Amino acid sequence: MRGDCLLQFPARLTRNQHMQWDKHKHDWPHADHSHFVDSRPHRWHIQQMGQGPTLLLIHGAGGATHSWRDMMPILAKTHHVVAIDLPGQGFSQLGTRQRCSLTPMAEDIQALCSDQGWQPAAIIGHSAGGAIALQMCLLGVDAKVICFNAALGNFKGLAGFLFPMIAKMLALNPFTASMFSLGASNASSVKRLIEGTGSYLTDEGLGYYQNLIGDRDHVDATLLMMAQWSLDGLRNRFGEIDSDVLLIAADNDRAVPPETSDDAARLLPNAKVTRVPNLGHLAHEEDPDAMTALVLDHIGAHK
Repeated sequence: MRGDCLLQFPARLTRNQHMQWDKHKHDWPHADHSHFVDSRPHRWHIQQMGQGPTLLLIHGAGGATHSWRDMMPILAKTHHVVAIDLPGQGFSQLGTRQRCSLTPMAEDIQALCSDQGWQPAAIIGHSAGGAIALQMCLLGVDAKVICFNAALGNFKGLAGFLFPMIAKMLALNPFTASMFSLGASNASSVKRLIEGTGSYLTDEGLGYYQNLIGDRDHVDATLLMMAQWSLDGLRNRFGEIDSDVLLIAADNDRAVPPETSDDAARLLPNAKVTRVPNLGHLAHEEDPDAMTALVLDHIGAHK
C-alpha cells in the first residue's frame, strides 16, 4: 500500500509536528486501539475498534480522537469504527505545513482511506470535521454524513475580514503557539474556554483538553488550520452534494450558532437538521449516549 512508503518530510520541518505519544499513551482514551499509519504526506494517529460497515470519525479544529472516547465503544457494537487525528493535531505528525486547509485535508484523508482499504458507510464529523466530511463527498466519497455542530458558516461583516488575517499573523509567529500554550493550559483557563462554547465537561474531559492546549505542536497545527481555512469553495458547491446529510445542532452552542445548520440544510439537497436542547458545542462529549442514538437511528442501525 502507498501508506507503507517512507515519508519524505520537507526540510523546513525541523522538529516533530505532533504531540509525543510516549508522554500521553498511559492515560489517553482507548490507547490500546491506537496505531500509526504512514500515508503521504503525514503520519496518522488512528484508533480502530469493532467490525461491520466502517464509520469514519473526524474531530474539529483543536481536538483529537479523545473527543469520540464515549461514542466509539457503543458504535463498535455494530460497526468498524475509525477515528483519526487531523494532521499535526493530537498525535498525527504533520508532513507539510501547506496542507492544513479544507480541500487538502479532505484529499489526504480520502487517500488514507484508500490506502487502508476503508470504504466508509458514514462519515461523522464535529465542527470543522463536518466541513471536511462534506468536502470528501465532493471528492467522490459515497457515504452518509452526520455532523455535530458543523462549522459551515463564514464569519460575517468585519470579523469575516479580520479573523483570517489575525489567524495568519498568529500562525506565522513562531512564538505564538508557545505563548498560548503557557497562558491557556492551566485548569481554570481550560474550563473557561470549554464552558465558553456552551459545554460542560467532567474533570476527566477537561483534562484531555488541558493536555492538548498545553502542547505547542498541537496549538501550532491548529493555528495553521485556522490560517488556511476557507469555506467559500465548499459553500458554493453545496448544491452538488447529494449525500444523505444529518446536521445535529445543539441549542446552547456558543461557538457555532445552531442557525448555521439551518442555513446549510437549505442549500444541501438531501439534508435535515435535528436540534438538541441543553447541550453546547461539544454535545457528543456531554451526552454521548443520546448523540450515539441519533447517529444509529440515522444510519438505520439502532437496536
